[in-house]
Order: sequence, then C-alpha cells, then structure tokens
Amino acid sequence: MTCTPNVTTNAGGIPYLSSTNVTIGTETVDIALGFRRIQPVGYMTIAMSDVIPTGTTGTLPVNLTLNGTSRPLMLPNGDAVTAADLIGVSVFKVFNDRFKGLLVLMSRTID
Repeated sequence: MTCTPNVTTNAGGIPYLSSTNVTIGTETVDIALGFRRIQPVGYMTIAMSDVIPTGTTGTLPVNLTLNGTSRPLMLPNGDAVTAADLIGVSVFKVFNDRFKGLLVLMSRTID
C-alpha cells in the first residue's frame, strides 16, 4: 500500500483528488481514489480519470473507495447516487464524514 502524503488542494483548502480507476461492474460503479491522507471530515473535489460512459445501466449504485474502504455515495436526501447521476460528469464535490459514515454528493460538473 502506497500512501500519497501530499494532497493537492484548492485555494479554500478543499482536497482535489483524481480517481485512480473507474470500474463499471454488473452490480455497482466503483470509483477508486487510492490511498490519501485527508481529513476525516470535510469536503473533497474528485476528478474522474474515466467518465462513466453513456449507455451504462443508469440504476447501478456508485461506490467510492478511499484508503481501502468502499462506501456508497449518497444524495443529500439519503438516496443512493446511481450511474445516471454521474454519466458525463468529470468533476464532483463530496462531503465526507468518516466518523458518521457519510459520503454525500454535493455538486457535479458535466462535460
């Protein structure tokens, strides 16, 4: 396991992470973020290395994997983020609270 000690941040200090892999499976869409040192609570911006392609089954739930732990990405209302929510998206912002198990999609940028 290689840990990236330095994480790029924007001017406001929000971590900017590039995905290391996007996998479209039969059960889920998995976005890997590698091993990074980030604060356990706060926002992070994610740039996807591979955009989820048009034609992907839209109902597939999306998981993020960071530091070897996978968690489902949720909408602010508590519903699961699906592939349809991220098709054509290249950058999105997430609120993460490792202690409470929250991983919430806050905004997205569509190419």
